[in-house]
Amino acid sequence: MEKFDVDEVLQQGLDRLTLLTEVATALSSTLDADKAMHRVCRIMVPALADWCAVDLVETPRGVRRVCATHREPEMPAAGGVALGVLPAVPPEAGDPMARVLRGAGPLLLTAADLRAGADGRVPAQHLELFGRLDTASAIIAPLRARRQVLGVLTLARADDEAAYTPDDLALVDDLAHRIALSLDNARLHGETQRIAERLQRSLLPTLPDLGDVQLTARYTPSVTTAEVGGDWYDSFTLPNGHTTLIIGDVTGHDLRAAVRMSQLRNMLRGIACDREEPPGQILRRLDLAQQILYTSSTATCIYAVLETDADGSWMLRYAQAGHPPPLVITPEGDTEFLEEGCSMMLGITDLSSRPSAATTLVPGSTVLLYTDGLIERRGESIDHGLTRLRQHAAALVRQPLEEVCDELLTGLAADHTDDVALLALRLPQRPMT
Repeated sequence: MEKFDVDEVLQQGLDRLTLLTEVATALSSTLDADKAMHRVCRIMVPALADWCAVDLVETPRGVRRVCATHREPEMPAAGGVALGVLPAVPPEAGDPMARVLRGAGPLLLTAADLRAGADGRVPAQHLELFGRLDTASAIIAPLRARRQVLGVLTLARADDEAAYTPDDLALVDDLAHRIALSLDNARLHGETQRIAERLQRSLLPTLPDLGDVQLTARYTPSVTTAEVGGDWYDSFTLPNGHTTLIIGDVTGHDLRAAVRMSQLRNMLRGIACDREEPPGQILRRLDLAQQILYTSSTATCIYAVLETDADGSWMLRYAQAGHPPPLVITPEGDTEFLEEGCSMMLGITDLSSRPSAATTLVPGSTVLLYTDGLIERRGESIDHGLTRLRQHAAALVRQPLEEVCDELLTGLAADHTDDVALLALRLPQRPMT
């Protein structure tokens, strides 16, 4: 008999350790708070509860139910359990959820507590929920981090013989603490990501109005980091009337990279406006300036100039410094990567010259400049990414240019781990007159 009791205690300890490990793994697998709560609830049920719900604080008095999971998957819906914003909690309320939101807990509700709901200790909407889901006992625990209650975790059991006891409170309190830390990290990450994105976007330029020539751009931050990066695009009209198309990527993924990106862009603007030279020569001058001012910085860049000849045809002159090649799509859907005018990335070594190249663009052509986050995938050849871009772009050639950019980001960069910048130009269907 003694041997059985020891084994039972050891098994209970192992089960609890396994539960804590599974919850920790689920919480660390995503920075999306709602997804994390759904994963945690699926672990809690049936390991620790017959049903589980998580409510998160949205405003000082507003609570949103993000998930409700039952041992029988159809039960929450059948029982009328609604997700979304719950009725406001009065500040003077004395029910368990209100007390938990004010900092108490975790609280154990026994069958007697649930039967005594009429005296106001359990609010009507919660008592009704417990009744619909056949609840014999429940634990309501605060999700608290940095002295702030972020939400409420509710666990419930339907079997009287397996009702929660005071000994279960310590385990639930530990679980709630882990969940709260994950929620706090997710919220901090989200806020940092929003600040970083706003900073990054503030550094990007306003595109010029080119009349019949369409020009648009996109920038989207990494979905896995909360830092600014070095991706940028630019376009402006030169003193001679030609239009520049520029895209680049400064090595690094932090505030320093973003600052250097801004400085590099401004230097390139100054050089291009001051010197009417081939694109390769412009990049050489930019490289020299960068190596003097930022000795440890490297970057990739494409500098291109759109020119209109006397007969109304278009010519694109360009130079590439270690950057993925521009893609040209004709109105018929034919595609071509511009792979000439290439040289090493900026900041690697001193080059006495950098080559330039030129190509004639037929009316209605679309030119795409992009950073590597659009095409690169971990463990995959860059050629596969380029082929994927070619196929997507060709399929979208008849769509408006704005939709082309949006669809490319949706189709190619939905789970990107790097920033993505995209600059797209489309010529009118007829030559300039």
